[in-house]
Amino acid sequence: MDPADVAALTSPTGRALLDLLTAAGPADPLALGQRLRREGHEPALVALAMTQARLRERAAAKLGPRAHGLLLTAAGVEQATRAVVAAEHAQRFAGAGVRRVADLGCGVGADALALADAGLAVLAVDADPGTAAVAAANLAGRAEVRCADVTAGVVDELGPGDGAWFDPARRTTGGRRLFDPEATSPPLSFVLATAARVPATGAKLAPGLPHELVPAGAEAQWTSVDGDVVESALWCGPLARPGVARSALVLRAGGRFELDDSANPVPAVGPVGSHLHEPDGAVIRAGLVGAVAEQLGGRLVDETIAYVTTDGPASTPFTRSYAVRDVLPFGLKALRRHLRERDVGPLTVKKRGTAVDPDVLRKQLALKGSVAATIVLTRVAGRQSVLVVEPIG
Repeated sequence: MDPADVAALTSPTGRALLDLLTAAGPADPLALGQRLRREGHEPALVALAMTQARLRERAAAKLGPRAHGLLLTAAGVEQATRAVVAAEHAQRFAGAGVRRVADLGCGVGADALALADAGLAVLAVDADPGTAAVAAANLAGRAEVRCADVTAGVVDELGPGDGAWFDPARRTTGGRRLFDPEATSPPLSFVLATAARVPATGAKLAPGLPHELVPAGAEAQWTSVDGDVVESALWCGPLARPGVARSALVLRAGGRFELDDSANPVPAVGPVGSHLHEPDGAVIRAGLVGAVAEQLGGRLVDETIAYVTTDGPASTPFTRSYAVRDVLPFGLKALRRHLRERDVGPLTVKKRGTAVDPDVLRKQLALKGSVAATIVLTRVAGRQSVLVVEPIG
């Protein structure tokens, strides 16, 4: 989308057309487009508005009801911070006493909106003219929006009481994901240089951030939403909590749960007990399985595998728990016989520490029963094993 498209969509005619499409709800796009053109709407504007309607539907899962009033781009929907996570970012800044935040690489404005909602003054900057125009439309005067290269002097304008927030582009122009923090735009080194100049600096990074790249005195927080790890965030200066280098934030079903490495003992390893617990992905990424094992009073099934076992029921919001029904050495024929004897058909296969492909395994087992079952393929004390389990809750 370019600035001219944004101007067309924000004109009275464009807004009326978007309102009409929102009110129409799901409809056959071909028939709807033909009807709108017959009614005299400009074909180019109809195409733009219908694209917006589709993008808004896609974005609703991330951005909530607000999505239906925003202008969006395909890249913006893909890369925008989820509304619930953006609110967490904003509270970090507000809680640290920051008064103004420069959102450097603002995209369509998801984080900038959350910052404004938290009562902060916002400078939103994006290098792409069309994206900056979209952000300006979405922020609707609630922030200063600028089209500029975030590495070209914007940081020098920030003073005491200001903060900086980065969401580096982690895809090439062709859409390929970038996993090296120095290959993103801007690179991690620029973020850290900014933190030396503006202490209250934060950045949204990929979940695969290596622990060794977290600078001394900073906090890296991995966040999951409904079990999906969505980011690691790097918090510097007053945004980092004293004594915390790594933390996990689990957002699920309206609940908010935090865990950090202030107490993260090395867990014991022992035999499989009556229950198995699978730590949330944010906990695993943050290296906090030991803290979860301590909460549960449990142990690892293998020193290299992030499964915790206990000798009785135990729970924590940082794990998914299962009752263990059987523990078998891995073998295709023995497993097939075991599951067929139990009339198993639908099979959920979980795995960790094994190269077995669950889809291939299901085909090889060729189960035709009526009972649903869950198995866990993993290592137990160094041996490939199968745990037949039953989800709890």
